Amino acid sequence: MNTEIIGGIVDIEDVGAFIKMLNEVAKKHRVTVQAIDANQIASTEHLLFAVEKANRAMHEGRNIAKDLGLEILLYASGKRQIEQAMSMGVHSGKNYVAIVIIGDDTTGASSELKTIIHEAPVLAYTEHKKRKLVKTFDITEAEISAVGDDKIPELVLERVALLDIIK
Repeated sequence: MNTEIIGGIVDIEDVGAFIKMLNEVAKKHRVTVQAIDANQIASTEHLLFAVEKANRAMHEGRNIAKDLGLEILLYASGKRQIEQAMSMGVHSGKNYVAIVIIGDDTTGASSELKTIIHEAPVLAYTEHKKRKLVKTFDITEAEISAVGDDKIPELVLERVALLDIIK
């Protein structure tokens, strides 16, 4: 199974219509497509790790969600509760988005989705993301003092890994 990630900016007028369009693209190309708020993603490694963990959970029957896309969102958020994980989804207005495409043939879906998204480097860890990541992943000042600001992405990966333990 292949994984492709598209990062960029998209203006969403109607979230329901946007999700419906993603689902239609996924169905058409027989892939899984999940859109995530890129401001809450520490790095491409963060997303790839979440995809790996979600795939393994689904394969081994340890999944929380019945849908692979939602399972990826759970792992990416480091949360067990679907409602909490949904806070990492897209919203109305301007979105910095990471779109994850998983399947045997991701090329067609990727090409189609690139027509609606302005590709941009939104997945890198930046000072701007720091506050959002600290809040999203409940990272304490003590943790930051112990490892330093530049290690926040590693603390996020730790939260993703810990989801298996707290399941």
